[in-house]
Amino acid sequence: MQNNVIEFRIVDDRELPPIVISMDEEDRPKVVLNSYYRIWMSLHRKTIGGCAEELFGKINMLLDGFLGEQRYFELTDESDNDEV
Repeated sequence: MQNNVIEFRIVDDRELPPIVISMDEEDRPKVVLNSYYRIWMSLHRKTIGGCAEELFGKINMLLDGFLGEQRYFELTDESDNDEV
């Protein structure tokens, strides 16, 4: 079973947004929480925590679209090669 490691960092920076999801040095997910916005995050903590399912749905939709395009290109390429 794969052990999914997510790096969490806490910063205090007026210039950064409240939450950033990016990649760490080993290409794994990294979440940066900006304590500068702790009042805002406190007020919206349930909404932020509850958005995981909708976020997954949007990522899934994006990737399904990408895979559909790739499959279309693959099939189109195969049909072009069959005609030659």
